[in-house]
Amino acid sequence: MRARDRTAVGVLRSTLAAVDNAEAVPVSSAQLRGSALEQVPIGVGATEAARRELSEQHIADLVRAEAGERLAVAAQFTAPEQADRASRLREEAAVLLRLLDGPGIA
Repeated sequence: MRARDRTAVGVLRSTLAAVDNAEAVPVSSAQLRGSALEQVPIGVGATEAARRELSEQHIADLVRAEAGERLAVAAQFTAPEQADRASRLREEAAVLLRLLDGPGIA
């Protein structure tokens, strides 16, 4: 963000959202049913659900999948008027792949 690299910031935010979504726990239909007013939980955090904890390998796989999706879509953009969009997608994929090449990433 300090380097003002909009491409990197955008793709990292998007990928963090994908990781956030992967951590979400599915809501069962039983939890969606209404309750009597006196049985409704109240207070800070009363409606929070525990999130799944992802392994480092799972997160790395998600990042690889995000990069792969961008490369696949970029490959489909063959028309000259789509060249800018394809280039941007390849740049985004390169940011993610560099992230995976960093130290400590599976």
